[in-house]
Amino acid sequence: MADVLTPKQRSYNMAQIRASNTKPELKIRQVMMALGFTYHPKGIYGNPDFANRKHKMAIFIDGCVWHGCRLCY
Repeated sequence: MADVLTPKQRSYNMAQIRASNTKPELKIRQVMMALGFTYHPKGIYGNPDFANRKHKMAIFIDGCVWHGCRLCY
């Protein structure tokens, strides 16, 4: 299927998709850090957004892009 956007439009759209510091991450970061979680911890398999090593917990915050939200995409 042919792309309906021009290369310039597609490039702009793709540049707007961020891998980190997404809106959901920014909203929840303050609360999670107050609860003792580390933000973007290093050395943990899978690159979680938050982790609490003491309780062996990892949390991934995935936005609309990854879940195929019908309202956004």
